[in-house]
Amino acid sequence: MRAGRPLAALLASGCTVTLALWAWSYRHRTPVAAPILVTVAYRTRVDTLRPGETLTDLFQRHHVGPAELIRPMRDLAIEPRRLRAGLVFHFRERIGQDQPASVEVRTGPGERLRFVHDSLAWRAIREPIHWTTEIIRVSGGIDNSLYEALDAQIPDGVLKGEERVRLAWDLADVYMWQVDFTKDIQPADRFTVVLERKVSEEGEYRFGRILASELAMSGKQLSAFRFESADGHGSFYDRGAMSLRRAFLRSPVEFRRISSVFAHSRYHPVLGIWRKHEGTDYAAAPGTPVHAAGNGTVVLAGRLGGYGNLVELRHVNGITTRYGHLKSFARGMHSGMRVTQGDVIGYVGATGLASGPHLHYEFRVRGAAKDSRRVALGEGEPIEPRLRDAFQRERTRLESMLTSGGPTRALVRLE
Repeated sequence: MRAGRPLAALLASGCTVTLALWAWSYRHRTPVAAPILVTVAYRTRVDTLRPGETLTDLFQRHHVGPAELIRPMRDLAIEPRRLRAGLVFHFRERIGQDQPASVEVRTGPGERLRFVHDSLAWRAIREPIHWTTEIIRVSGGIDNSLYEALDAQIPDGVLKGEERVRLAWDLADVYMWQVDFTKDIQPADRFTVVLERKVSEEGEYRFGRILASELAMSGKQLSAFRFESADGHGSFYDRGAMSLRRAFLRSPVEFRRISSVFAHSRYHPVLGIWRKHEGTDYAAAPGTPVHAAGNGTVVLAGRLGGYGNLVELRHVNGITTRYGHLKSFARGMHSGMRVTQGDVIGYVGATGLASGPHLHYEFRVRGAAKDSRRVALGEGEPIEPRLRDAFQRERTRLESMLTSGGPTRALVRLE
C-alpha cells in the first residue's frame, strides 16, 4: 500500500502537467483559417473609349447590348454622348462567361460610375471619389519662365504635368497686377509657394489652390497671402494688408508672346506701310478668352474698320480700353452693358487687318493712346479695418509655412 502511494502521486502530478500544457497550447496555438473554396472565378478586362467611337462600339466589343447600360446612365441624368474619349472602362467577367458581371468607369475626378448586373437587369450606381487636402511648400529658382521653373523643379510624384500648368497659371494670376512674367524675370529670381494638394482615395494628386507665395524678383520681395472673409470670398493681400488687385489687369488675355508693342512708327504687316501702332498685340490661339481689363461699361461691341470685331469699354477717370480682331463676342455683349474686371468679353481671332490670330489691346486716357504696359494700374485697397486683426493672425500662420524648412528645400510637407 505504502509503495503504491508515491506511484499514484507521480501519476497524478504527471496528469496535472499534461493537462496544463494542453490548456496552455490550446490558448496560445496559432489559429488556422478554414480553407477558402472559390466557386466563381473572375477576371477584369480594361478597355478605353477611343476617339471617334461610340459607347455602342465599346460595349459591343464586350458582348453587352448598348441599351442595357445606356438606359441606366440616363436614369442618373448622364448623357452617354457627352462622355469623352479616353475614359477607361473596367469589365469584370466570370470565367467561362462572355458578358461581364459588372462595369466601372471614372467619369471625373470626383465620381466613379458602377454598373452591376443582377438576375433581371443592369443597374447603375454613382460612387463618390473621396479627396483629402494636405498642405505642401514648393520653392526653387526661375531662370527663364515661371512655367519652365515649376515644371522642371516639381516632380511628377508631387504634381503631374497638367497640374503644374494649373499652378503656373494661378501663380501668374496672383501677381498679374505686379509682374509681367514675359519680361520681368532676371537671373537668380526665386519662387516659394504654399499650396493645397488634393489626394484621392486611389492615391492621385491634384493641385488645389494657392494659400501664400513669395517671389524674389529683381531684388524685390513680393508676398501674397490668401485671406477669406466671412462670406467665403478669398483675395490676396501683401504684408501690409493691401490688396494685390488693381484697377486694371496688366494683360487681358493669356498669351504666348507679345507680337507687337506700342510704337509711334511700325511697319504694318497687312498694309505694307509704316504707321503708328497705338496698342499692344498679344499672340494667342484662336478662341482664347479675352477679359475686361477693369470695371466698366460697353461702348461698342461690333465691327469697326481695321479693328475687325471690336469691344470698347469706358472706365472711370476718362479711361477707355479697346479689344480688337476678335473672333467672336461673349454671349449677350451689347452697348450699355456693365462688366466687371476679369469678365470674358470676347475671344481671340484675326478679323479686320490682322495677319494672324492675336488680340490688339489699347489703353486710352481722354482719347489719347498710352502704352498699356507702362501706365499705372492703380493702388490696392486696404483690408477692411474690422478684418485687420483676423488677417494678421492668418498672415502669421502662412508666413511660418513659407519659411519652414529653409529656402533650399524643394518640397516640404507641412501638414
